[in-house]
Amino acid sequence: MSTSASNLVELRDLKVAFDGVQVLHGIDLDIAPGEAVGLVGESGCGKSVTWLAALGLLPGKATVTGSVKLEGREIRGAQRSQLEQVRGGRIAMIFQDPSSSLNPVLRIGRQIVEALAIHRGLAGEAAKAEALRLMDMVGIPDPRRRFDLYAHEFSGGQCQRLMIAMALAGEPDLLIADEPTTALDATIQAQILDLLIRLRNETGMALVFISHDLGAVSQVCERVCVMYAGRIVEEGTVEQLFSDPQHPYTRGLFDAIPSIDGPRRRLIPIPGTVPNPSDLPQGCSFSPRCPQATAICKTALPPLLSRGRGRKLACVQPAQPVKTGMVRDRMPEAVML
Repeated sequence: MSTSASNLVELRDLKVAFDGVQVLHGIDLDIAPGEAVGLVGESGCGKSVTWLAALGLLPGKATVTGSVKLEGREIRGAQRSQLEQVRGGRIAMIFQDPSSSLNPVLRIGRQIVEALAIHRGLAGEAAKAEALRLMDMVGIPDPRRRFDLYAHEFSGGQCQRLMIAMALAGEPDLLIADEPTTALDATIQAQILDLLIRLRNETGMALVFISHDLGAVSQVCERVCVMYAGRIVEEGTVEQLFSDPQHPYTRGLFDAIPSIDGPRRRLIPIPGTVPNPSDLPQGCSFSPRCPQATAICKTALPPLLSRGRGRKLACVQPAQPVKTGMVRDRMPEAVML
């Protein structure tokens, strides 16, 4: 896969191992300026590890190889001072549990002001005014009164909004949202998704949305990468994947989605679990759970190959095409594009 000057971020053959156990097996991924890309898959598939590795945030026992380029400049293995300019200033990340990400002993206003000082050099009244603007932008009511409150005095949804405000403090070109709605109830989830969409439209930033919620991905993203056992197994536009998922794993994810309206049907769960990275099966990692695996699937690891029109697939036995709209008809109407 060639590099392109038009890409904001390029990952090439990104691999991660912990104590000699490979957990990420050569990720190639491009993010264009202003683009929204979803990473989906079950827990343990490598979605979060991919971006923690890209930003140099993994613990010392992790071994990371490959290339991570920001606007054509290599940042993997860069000096700490250079990475500190990238983190928050160019690429910001928010996590699924805001209560563990916010400092419980510092007032919220001070935490946002600190981010503004680091990334934009603001101080004093200018920093406070900008912090209040950011709090208002993300929908915190009465920000002036709440500026001096602590994290425990906010609800879970408001804490997530505050994390987004802190991420926006550095005016990043790319925001990585790591399952930002998982710990929230359905109503607050919808509000956070709407907020991310609005902020992306207003700021022009790119977005990587990590989630196991296909409905949320369909609302927020334009392109989707499906990950399984540390590899990307299918990639395409939202319309392509949601109208005709071709990898059996992708099809299995859709088959496990309940239908809100329409005829009742029995859910079809994917049998088994994601394999332990230290004991991956030979051949395709999904073959022990795949309903259409053949002998070749158990011996040969399929590469991720282009299928045209931006679509990629790593499978020697693609799922049969579905009737137009069959998969998308299962998605909740409230989160349809």
